[in-house]
Amino acid sequence: MKDNAMTHARIKILIAAIALIGSVTYLSVAGVKKGWVYYLKVDQFLEQDTYQGQRVRLHGKVGAESLIIDRVNFLTDFQLVGIEGQVHVIYEGSIPDMFEAGREVVVEGKLDEAGIFRADQLMTKCASKYKAEEETQNNTDTGTDLDQLETGQ
Repeated sequence: MKDNAMTHARIKILIAAIALIGSVTYLSVAGVKKGWVYYLKVDQFLEQDTYQGQRVRLHGKVGAESLIIDRVNFLTDFQLVGIEGQVHVIYEGSIPDMFEAGREVVVEGKLDEAGIFRADQLMTKCASKYKAEEETQNNTDTGTDLDQLETGQ
């Protein structure tokens, strides 16, 4: 009788352990999938329909034409320009200080049904990262992190 009760207890513990491991695995995979965001250049994004409707990160330059910054309502409307194409972007949130026309930026969000990229994250690339190596070595500002991205958040 004791052996039978021990067997039932072990089976219950085994089932509970399998359920726990399954739950942790599911939550881990779901979290990774949600956090996984592609990093694409504008032209790559426009060429491939597979990314349409998915959450992605886009890299390009802020177009000078039709740049609208509404600091009161935290709304920015601009064209993200690639080599051949461009994407209409509307960003809602605080704007990084270095954000301006011609600046390289990364936006994160999704393309809506109207063909507008709705971004909820905006990062400007540090200009010093793109200077020639000898220029950065001669730079007297030693506090600059060359890999730094400035976010508006």
